[in-house]
Amino acid sequence: MVLTLELSQDLERKLAAEATRLGLPLQEVALRRLGEEPVSAETIPKNGAELVAYWRQEGVIGSRPDIEESRAYARELRRQAERRSRG
Repeated sequence: MVLTLELSQDLERKLAAEATRLGLPLQEVALRRLGEEPVSAETIPKNGAELVAYWRQEGVIGSRPDIEESRAYARELRRQAERRSRG
């Protein structure tokens, strides 16, 4: 099916920025967004296992091969945030 949409410039910019960030074609990002399930109380992960399953489904797990040690990376992010909050 072919569907033509008129997007606002703001929405087009947001989709284009996301496509660039993900390294995907704009059309792929738009199709992913159109296919997303709405968030509801039933779809929110209720425990760690469901959250990990959700992250796998969304392609988050393994999406940062540049981070070799996730715990050390998380500690460094917290240190940076603390430094910024202190001023």
